[in-house]
Amino acid sequence: MKQPGVGIALTGSGSAVPAGLLNNDQLSQIVETSDEWIASRTGIRSRRLASSTESLASLAAQAGERAIAMAGLSAMDIDLIVLATSTPDDLFGTACLVQAELGASRAVAFDITAACSGFVFGLVTAAQFVRTGAYQTVLLIGADILSRWVDWGDRRTCVLFGDGAGAVVIQANECDRLLGFELRSDGTQNKYLNLAYQPQAKDLADQVAIGQGTFAPITMNGQEVYRFAVRRVPEVIEKALFRAEMTAQDVDWLLLHQANQRILDAVANRLNLPPEKVISNLAIYGNTSAASIPLALDEAVREGKIKPGDTLVTSGFGAGLTWGAAVFQWGR
Repeated sequence: MKQPGVGIALTGSGSAVPAGLLNNDQLSQIVETSDEWIASRTGIRSRRLASSTESLASLAAQAGERAIAMAGLSAMDIDLIVLATSTPDDLFGTACLVQAELGASRAVAFDITAACSGFVFGLVTAAQFVRTGAYQTVLLIGADILSRWVDWGDRRTCVLFGDGAGAVVIQANECDRLLGFELRSDGTQNKYLNLAYQPQAKDLADQVAIGQGTFAPITMNGQEVYRFAVRRVPEVIEKALFRAEMTAQDVDWLLLHQANQRILDAVANRLNLPPEKVISNLAIYGNTSAASIPLALDEAVREGKIKPGDTLVTSGFGAGLTWGAAVFQWGR
C-alpha cells in the first residue's frame, strides 16, 4: 500500500547501442528484400547489431551509467536494479552482472521478462517498491540483443529487430509523477510471437529420459500481432488515462514501443493525436524490444524535445501476449 506523500519521479535517462549497423540495402544482400519493401511496411531503414564480443550486461551498464549521471547520482546511491530483458547473457539472470559492472554494490538486482512490454511492466514494478518505502532510488533498464535469436533467412522477422539498451532512474518524490497505469496479459495468444525452447529427447538411463535442447529462432505471425496491437494498445492507453483522470488531449507526447511505424500511426490516429506528438526513432534502430521505449525517451530528452513537467503516455506490447500503458510526467 502506498505511503502518504510517497510518490515517484523519473529523474534521469540513458541509452546505449552497439557500433555495428546494418541498413536495408545490406540486408537485401542476405535475404530477398529491398529498402523500399521494408521501409514501406515497417518504417525501418537500419538497425544496430551486437558483435560476438559485446554483451547484454555491458550495453545495459552503459545505459544505466548515463541515466545515473543525468540524475546527478552515483552508482552507490542505487538501492535496486530492475533489468527488463528477454535475451540475458545468463539464463539465471543478468541484472547482477550489471550491478557488478556499475559498481552499485548497495543495490539488489533482478531480471524481469515481459518481452516488448518489459519496460512498462518494469516501471510499474519499480514504482511499487518506491511507493511502499522499501527503496528510495531504482535503476530500471530495458535491454535486448535480439540478433542472437533471429533467423537471418526469414525475411518476415529478420528485417524487424535490432539491439540496444535504455535506462531511467526512478526516485522517491513528494509529488507522484506516475499518474496512472494498466497492465494486461493473454496467454491464449502466446503462439503468435515466440522465442521458444525446443527440447530434444535424451535417454540418461533405463526408463529415464529428459529433454535437452536449445531455443529456436524468433517466430511471429505478423498479421495477428498487428491486429492485436492496433486494437488493444489504444484501449489500454485509454484505461491508463482514465485512471490518471486525463484524456489523450492532456498528453504532450505519445511514446510507444517501437515495433512498426504503421502501428504508431494507427494508435495515434485512434487517439486523435497529431503526428508531431508521436516520438519515433525506429527508422534507425528497428524493434529493440524492452529497450525501445527508454531508448526513444532518452534521445528525446537529450534533444530537448521532452522537457521537465511534460506529460507522456507510453505503451509496450508484444510476446506473451502482454501489453500495458503508463501515464507519467518527466522529471520532479
